[in-house]
Amino acid sequence: MTRPLTPFWPFEVWSAWWEAWGTAPYVTLLRDSGQARALARIHATAFARPWDAHEFERMLCERSTEAHALWKNGAIQGFVLSRKAADEAEILTVVLAPGARGGGLSHKLVSAHLEHLIQAGIRTVHLEVDQGNLPAQKLYARHGFRQVGERTGYYARADGSRATALTMTAVLA
Repeated sequence: MTRPLTPFWPFEVWSAWWEAWGTAPYVTLLRDSGQARALARIHATAFARPWDAHEFERMLCERSTEAHALWKNGAIQGFVLSRKAADEAEILTVVLAPGARGGGLSHKLVSAHLEHLIQAGIRTVHLEVDQGNLPAQKLYARHGFRQVGERTGYYARADGSRATALTMTAVLA
C-alpha cells in the first residue's frame, strides 16, 4: 500500500513562496492601450467573432472602461473588461488564454474586478453569457449574478448558427 503524497510545507507556504518569486498568477488594473494586441489574441481563442486590437485600444482609452488583466510569468493570461455608467456597469467580456482555463483563475480575475467596481461606487453589474457556456454561468452565479432575461439568436457561432444570450445581473454589496 502506498501513502498519498503530501507536501513538505502547507499549500499556503508554497503559494506565498511562488508569488514572492513572481510566478504565481496575479491581477492588475489594465490601463495600457499598448496591450491591445495581446488582448485581441486571447479574445480570438474564445469567440466566433473576436474583437480586433483597434477595438481594444479604443476601449482602453475610454474613461468609462474598467479593465483587469491576469498575469503569469510576465504575460497576460486573461482579462475582464466592463463599462461604467453612473452607479452601474456592464461586463463586456471575460476571457482566459486556453492554457489558463479550468484552474479557478477566472474566479480570481472576476473577484478582483468586482471588488474594484465596488470601490468605484458601482452598485449593479449586468452581463450577457452564451446559454451553452455552463462554466461561465457557474462562475457568474458564484459571484451573485442571477438570470434576468434572454436574447434568442443573439450570438453568432463559428458554424453560422445562432446562440441565445442569457442576461444576468448582480447587486454588489
